[in-house]
Amino acid sequence: MLEIYNSLTRFKETFKPLHEGHVGMYVCGPTVYGDAHLGHARPAITFDVLYRYLQYLGYKVRYVRNITDVGHLEHDADEGEDKIAKKARLEQLEPMEVVQYYTNRYHRDMAALNVLPPSIEPHASGHIIEQIAFVQKILDRGYAYVANGSVYMDVEKYAKDYPYGKLSGRNLNDIVTETRELDGQSEKKHSYDFALWKKASPEHIMHWPSPWSEGFPGWHMECSTMGTKYLGEQFDIHGGGLDLIFPHHEAEIAQSCAALGKESVHYWMHNNMITIAGKKMGKSYNNFITLEQFFSGKHELLSKPFGPMVIRFFILQAHYRSTVDFSSEALEAAEKGLQRLQEAYQRLQNLTPTLSSGEGVSLRGIADLRQRCQEAMDDDLNTPFVIAALFDSAKAINTVWDGKGTISEADLAELRDVWKTYAIDILGLRLEEAGSGDDSQLKAFHGAIDLLLGIRLQAKQNKDWATSDKIRNELTGLGFQIKDTKDGFEWSI
Repeated sequence: MLEIYNSLTRFKETFKPLHEGHVGMYVCGPTVYGDAHLGHARPAITFDVLYRYLQYLGYKVRYVRNITDVGHLEHDADEGEDKIAKKARLEQLEPMEVVQYYTNRYHRDMAALNVLPPSIEPHASGHIIEQIAFVQKILDRGYAYVANGSVYMDVEKYAKDYPYGKLSGRNLNDIVTETRELDGQSEKKHSYDFALWKKASPEHIMHWPSPWSEGFPGWHMECSTMGTKYLGEQFDIHGGGLDLIFPHHEAEIAQSCAALGKESVHYWMHNNMITIAGKKMGKSYNNFITLEQFFSGKHELLSKPFGPMVIRFFILQAHYRSTVDFSSEALEAAEKGLQRLQEAYQRLQNLTPTLSSGEGVSLRGIADLRQRCQEAMDDDLNTPFVIAALFDSAKAINTVWDGKGTISEADLAELRDVWKTYAIDILGLRLEEAGSGDDSQLKAFHGAIDLLLGIRLQAKQNKDWATSDKIRNELTGLGFQIKDTKDGFEWSI
């Protein structure tokens, strides 16, 4: 039985993959019945960084992220209406039409956030046969029972042989107290037994034949089935939001032990919640803001649009285990911080060495930058510390840029490599978006501003102060920041 939970602190010392050089990682993906919101972005970005870092360390990673689609009930219950089927009925669409539409939009939002696609993205509806087989294994080992065409986990019997609640720290008495009274509870032996397979009611749109009834799998069954199908009976990492620990992940452990006689997951990792005014952001609370609304600025709580990299940076500024409280002001602060990093990155690309290799002493923030970033990532993916180290080195970059410091060719090459490795490859920030890039319109825009400021510079040299001041004042009024330097000028928006 695997015993390590919720701990990747001191990553290199703690993390021991089950197969040398290979890592299997499963992350609970979205239920696709609506647009992705900020709460969906956090686990996607968190485990994207882990995926990137594992690959940087040299592991071959098989990353599986599921899509929960048709046929299932509400996540916190064994009863209720399938949300996708409900939306399909209200909008007079096929359920799979709803699934495809929102899956496409989810992929679009993830690409905008620079979240890498997983190795495998299985759909629950595409693995019904495997889920039926998994339920049968649990029945064969005596840890489940059939009642009126539905199959339930016999939690009390299971708990006599395995420590139910070890991930969440709950016991059966706690669960009895917290379990809601639901329709259909009378067919269960105990209120805390959960559905492995549900007999479909006449109005349920999506259902499949099984040995027990025409029905559909319980919500927890898809992850146990698809995780072991693609990663083996035991795999390294299972991730998801903190709200999934109970009942979802606790149920997964029970299902794996009941069917296979052993736990499947070596390390459990959970990102914490995003909150609004201290309350979890989510569709069930009707307080969510979709990513599309962030990008467009069309929401009453937003002061302006915020780009995908601002959202990514905002999330990475906090450790993945900590709560992040949303506000438009916090996003504005994150935007300013990202702009500072982008400016330093652009300057770094344009710096030239001022010393020969071996001369001089490295500026503070440069000499140990790689070590600091590595130690932060090894300390439970401490992305805020990586960002802090990059900000320290940004001060050194600006010092050299302003002509108040020197840098050798070797230090410059090292600095560029560390920024590319940690800021771009691992944190996944598109810092190059602050530059001209390859977009012809953006190049033309930059060229026009440079031309205008060049005219201003010529006017200053000719002591035509009226023209010089007019250009500066007009651009400042439009939101430009202009700085005169010994070599000419700099500008930003």
